[in-house]
Amino acid sequence: MKAPLHQLLVHLDDAAPAAVRLAYARKIAARHEAALAAAYAVIPSMVEVPFAAEAGPQALDALREIDVQRRAQAHAVFDASQAPGDTASWCELSGFPLVSSFSEQALYADLLVLGQHQPEGGPAGIPFDFVESVLLTAGKPALVVPYTARALELPQTLAIAWKPTREAARAVAAALPLLQQAREVHVLTWGEGATTPAGGLDLPAWLQRRGVEARWHREAEAEPDTVGDHFLSRACDLGADLLVMGVYGHSRAREWVLGGASRTVLQAMTVPVLVAH
Repeated sequence: MKAPLHQLLVHLDDAAPAAVRLAYARKIAARHEAALAAAYAVIPSMVEVPFAAEAGPQALDALREIDVQRRAQAHAVFDASQAPGDTASWCELSGFPLVSSFSEQALYADLLVLGQHQPEGGPAGIPFDFVESVLLTAGKPALVVPYTARALELPQTLAIAWKPTREAARAVAAALPLLQQAREVHVLTWGEGATTPAGGLDLPAWLQRRGVEARWHREAEAEPDTVGDHFLSRACDLGADLLVMGVYGHSRAREWVLGGASRTVLQAMTVPVLVAH
């Protein structure tokens, strides 16, 4: 029995990577006969510019015009990507804070499509931790698209970064519709994720019962400190075009201060990553 995927929500801004993730979201929605909603959500310029309110009416008018142009550019990309019979919807989120506004919409989606933070030259009006904040606020799984991607096809070879945690289990469950459509599925485990109690439930049986045949890559030694780099490297070696993993099993503050697999993957990803918290 195929797992359903009914509603996708893709985040849009006026930068070039938004067009790539919109096209990716459209392909996935079409493949799974799911509805697609595109939400334009950007912090207004006058909020981002310090002391904008004291700058005078001409400066405020100029900032408003910048916002109008940015929104029009994003809408033009959305319109240009439409095909005959397309039912994708567009909305503009003006609520503030931005994360809360977007996360409220995310509550009604099965899967979010978000863009990786671009450290330099990225879109204006998007917090650097937008992806992480939405994941923790909305509690919904997300497909995060690398800002370096230029065109993406439907995922065919998937790699699962597995460890027996709530976050990893939620990510695999969210990815099930994609796993069932894949040509190849690989599971990467380290340490405790490589063993199963005698007679107990395990991930191989869970996948098999849902029609997913996976090839396992088990590393018996303890999970290395650089496991995030290992996941990305192994996914590349296997030719994976999508990585599935749970994120922020530790607190986000600990990961940002001390480092961790979640931060490493979200910063260094070169293929889309389906993540869940």
